[in-house]
Amino acid sequence: MNISNLNNRQIRIIEFAEKNKTFQTKDLLPSIKEEFDVERLTIVRDLSLLTKKLILDKKGKGRSIFYQISNKYLLMKDYDVDKYFSIPLHNRDIKPYFNNEVIDLLESDIFSDKEVERLENAKTKYNKVVKSLRKESPTIFKKEWERLIIELSWKSSEIEGNTYTLLETEFLIKDFTLAKGKDKAEAQMILNHKKALDLILLKPNYFNEITVDKIKEIHSLLTQDIDIKKDFRNHSVGITGTLYRPMSKRNEIEKVVNELVEKTKKIDNHFLKAFIFLIMIAYIQPFEDGNKRTSRIVANAILYANNSPMLSYRDVDAKEYKKAILLFYEQNNISYIKKIFIEQFEFSANNYFN
Repeated sequence: MNISNLNNRQIRIIEFAEKNKTFQTKDLLPSIKEEFDVERLTIVRDLSLLTKKLILDKKGKGRSIFYQISNKYLLMKDYDVDKYFSIPLHNRDIKPYFNNEVIDLLESDIFSDKEVERLENAKTKYNKVVKSLRKESPTIFKKEWERLIIELSWKSSEIEGNTYTLLETEFLIKDFTLAKGKDKAEAQMILNHKKALDLILLKPNYFNEITVDKIKEIHSLLTQDIDIKKDFRNHSVGITGTLYRPMSKRNEIEKVVNELVEKTKKIDNHFLKAFIFLIMIAYIQPFEDGNKRTSRIVANAILYANNSPMLSYRDVDAKEYKKAILLFYEQNNISYIKKIFIEQFEFSANNYFN
């Protein structure tokens, strides 16, 4: 959430709100009046402005009115990512358990008008070049799809710790040549990405609507011939690099995944829908493994079904992607992963089929 148009006094009020769970105007007055030499009425106006901007929530009536920082602001606010991750893991003030309210927050307008314009412009450019290339050179058009599949399969696997290089991935997908000294499971992970992407290309309209069974189908393809359970887990799972713990019971997982699917049916904006599945499948962690892979491919299935470019993530540092996801796990904050999503959407529009 952009606060660049706020003055220093209003930013200081936000800082006060973040440090205090709830507060009344009288609690805020001493420090703000002393620092900025303003009257009570000015501070009251600041509080009203911050409430209208959905940065603060106003509760109660009359003398019982109090304020608190809004969950919408915490979801959207800009983070200094390097500073955040410089804090030792056990010293971070994180949200350790799954927050069901996040789904409702994500249904609102999380993309600004300017961000939507960026996405729409990139989509328009992509569709123009795709249409032109398909007509003018079917051979090159086919090769571009092959390139996208190779690069997406490689990068998505690399994010999961796969050590295949891009060149080795190309040889594997084109010629089924295994890289020397590499675990066969790594090759299988990459080939499974191709299987899932082949399904998306073969049946684009199939993913206009996402169901629980379709999520499971994508996960099953991504984990084929790998020793991973093909259904929702029924046990606790830890995540490397964070103290966040997702739900552990199958019935809880089924309930929230069904809720996610039902609520996203009402969303017309396919950018928003793809983004929600990208982060929420990873956050829920419904499967014992392969969750982030599934989230990326499901999101891409939605984009492709709506004539938008799929994100290859080729231009993303794997560590930065992991930081963005961990920030969402720990703070329910989307600022960094949204930035990556928009930039990679533009990257795909500009670098494939041109």
